[in-house]
Amino acid sequence: MGKEYTMQEALKLAIQGEKDSMDFYRRAGAATKNERAKKVFDLLANEEVGHLKAFFDHYKGSEFGDLKSYMESPPDKKSATYLALEKAIDENVHEQKALEIALKEEKACIDQYSILVKDIIDPLVRKVFEQVIKETQNHYDMIEDEYMHVMKMVDKSDQDIYVRE
Repeated sequence: MGKEYTMQEALKLAIQGEKDSMDFYRRAGAATKNERAKKVFDLLANEEVGHLKAFFDHYKGSEFGDLKSYMESPPDKKSATYLALEKAIDENVHEQKALEIALKEEKACIDQYSILVKDIIDPLVRKVFEQVIKETQNHYDMIEDEYMHVMKMVDKSDQDIYVRE
């Protein structure tokens, strides 16, 4: 059986996770030369900012300081996700690898938030988590489409063409 989290513990985990994701997407976007992939990473980073703000609005702790300062603080360069991205950049396979890492992270986020939301009683906070789960699923789908494009697989935009031919 998993650990039961208080609402504030759940929000703290979510804030840290969204900050890590934002930093990851910003770094991936900065290192990406493919304009389409860069746009996807930049869009995802901006959406993570929205999630971060939504969780921050309900968090009562003070260890993060104010939102602006926290968002501008350096990334956690020891996180497994960030280290994996840096390794992919060094090996010059970062677009493909960054998308693979992003898929795993978004899936983990959906799983974690789905577990956390079960025990949240406050309807406002519950709604924030439920909305972020939906948006994170959309992120997953977007990343999957971009991955298929980068890997030269059939993506959703091509499916109509192949069905008609």
